[in-house]
Amino acid sequence: MAASETQVVIVGGGHNGLTAAAYLAKAGIGVKVLERLDKFGGAAISAQTFEGVEAHLSRYSYLVSLLPKQIIEDLELDISLAPRRYSSYTPIAGTTLGLLVDNDDSSVTKASFSEIGAADDFESWDRFYQATQQFAREIWPSVLEPLKSRSWWKDNTENPDLWERFVEKPIGQTIADTFSDDLVRGVVYTDALIGTFSSNHDETMNANRCFLYHVIGGGTGDWNVPVGGMGKVSSELKGAAVRNGAELISGAEVTKIVPNEVGATVFYSSQGKEFAIETDLVLANSSRQELDRLLERTSKPSDETAEGAYPHGAQVKVNLLLSRLPKLKDSQISPEAAFGGTFHINESFDQLQSAYEAALNGEIPTPMPCEIYCHSLTDPSILGSELNESGAQTLTVFALHAPHKMVEHLTEQEHDLMRSELEKAVLNSLNSVLAEPIEKLLLKDANGSPCIETKTTRDLEQALRLPGGNIFHQPLSWPFAEDGELLTTPAQQWGVESSHPAVLICGSSARRGGAVSGIAGHNAAMAALEILESNSSEKRSSELTE
Repeated sequence: MAASETQVVIVGGGHNGLTAAAYLAKAGIGVKVLERLDKFGGAAISAQTFEGVEAHLSRYSYLVSLLPKQIIEDLELDISLAPRRYSSYTPIAGTTLGLLVDNDDSSVTKASFSEIGAADDFESWDRFYQATQQFAREIWPSVLEPLKSRSWWKDNTENPDLWERFVEKPIGQTIADTFSDDLVRGVVYTDALIGTFSSNHDETMNANRCFLYHVIGGGTGDWNVPVGGMGKVSSELKGAAVRNGAELISGAEVTKIVPNEVGATVFYSSQGKEFAIETDLVLANSSRQELDRLLERTSKPSDETAEGAYPHGAQVKVNLLLSRLPKLKDSQISPEAAFGGTFHINESFDQLQSAYEAALNGEIPTPMPCEIYCHSLTDPSILGSELNESGAQTLTVFALHAPHKMVEHLTEQEHDLMRSELEKAVLNSLNSVLAEPIEKLLLKDANGSPCIETKTTRDLEQALRLPGGNIFHQPLSWPFAEDGELLTTPAQQWGVESSHPAVLICGSSARRGGAVSGIAGHNAAMAALEILESNSSEKRSSELTE
């Protein structure tokens, strides 16, 4: 044990940091969590976004698929994840038709494929997602285990063809080979693009990695609604950490981490005072870039990673509060069904590629590819009673292909203008498939302003220190180790190593990080327990020798 009773300091109180704290404290380890902001949860929070309006929105992250049931059970979390009956609805721009995917009634889905002229793709759709679920059942249990190598997986997978289609071959090509309809191809490919700036012909395999994480969650790939909002998830994790004995300190700005031979010293400021904590281990619930800054190491900025993938974020997020759901051009589909799952807008395969090419040239895509989800349809508890009785609904829009380079070097005034332009592009895209303008349905806040909030990658970088607004901190990694990678230390085996053995990564920058999952926090905690036990054993052995 270090000079103080704090064996582990966790820098950052996002959901992964809270997960790690809960596991370590439950194991009897002395843990302190230092959070820069006044509130814990990082990007996994709920907020009363609009002044005077009783609606608590999941401000940044919104759906949950990758939070393992094991973590919920281990930490005794009171978290309910509600399924959605409908997987998605995708209107065809310029028509009154759309594709509805009904999770509960395959006959409805089959009829919808036929109606849009894609009957031949229905069976391909079923076979494709049966394949992703088979692959998910193999991969998913491993995310809370030490890493295995690429060769191990390739040699041991039940179906080598699936490995070839989802890992070795660009996912855009796999999709193009599987489906013939342009709209169907686009709906499938969107899972490869959330938070990822890639073309339809991505050779970096970054789109593959993004796609894989979107289809393996829970062994099914289902994305569910956190009842009570994302803040409920973080609140439960915080409660578990405190209940097990972790000490949580908010408003604590970590200024420097100095590793030494027996651990590290963490310096932080709080309420105008400076503090230092000696500890055996530091767990960084931050990006690797932020950790390098705290370690006073130089991070070499680059527009591309070694894999060639765009390293920054590429999305715009818009929260709206409406008096009711909007009417659709497709009169055969109720708004409740259309918005009951993921509502895709202008995301055909060709539209996605055109949008990528426009953004690559610095232009705002027209139309902007977007997808929407309505939390309040599945979980009305995030709205006050008056709003619920009035029929009000929330919409969260996630627009693709808005890379950080669009806003990175702008002045504040220029950024404000660009944010407005991006918001306008999102609303125009939405209106292109509606029977009425969305603007007329926006509720007003206490100041009489429309209830709409738009966040760019730069907003995320400034508020949450996500590098380049990347919701994954960096391009996603495979959930396995590459052949030849060292897997000799607990940190390497669990995929949480940093540049120093006394510092572990416990956030989205860890291997198998990204999304609201708690996986990186769990894995960092497991590595930390192994390291602390090894250090303790060495100390006992040394004392006996003496």
